[in-house]
Amino acid sequence: MSYDGGDDDLSRPRWRRLLFNRFVLVPLVLVLLAGGWNLYTLTHNDGIVTGQVVDEAGRPVADAAVTLWTFNFTTFSETAKATSRQDGRFSFVGNASHNIQVSAEKTGAGRSARVPIRLYFRSQNVNLSEPLRLKQGA
Repeated sequence: MSYDGGDDDLSRPRWRRLLFNRFVLVPLVLVLLAGGWNLYTLTHNDGIVTGQVVDEAGRPVADAAVTLWTFNFTTFSETAKATSRQDGRFSFVGNASHNIQVSAEKTGAGRSARVPIRLYFRSQNVNLSEPLRLKQGA
């Protein structure tokens, strides 16, 4: 049996064989993924939680009391309060937890259910995709 050198690995230059093998490529991909994730967390860890409060009809609610709850081993405890602006938007700054809940209420307009938010890492910035909806008698 003779070797003809065709498209086999041995026909490529030595540096390409060393650089483009699984023992180099797999760790390189893992390092790039971990580095990308770390860069993302460094640029998105201000602890900012934002969202909007609306009534049952979907209209923004101003001056609603919004509460941030954080998990502390066994229960959720109230950590911070904010007031919604004219457009119903609210924000918290400095959240240091990764397991939180938010709720809102306003006298005469009702209250929302507590919305659980599980973050991927501590102090992750998050904008609620769904508004807190106030309901009468809730």
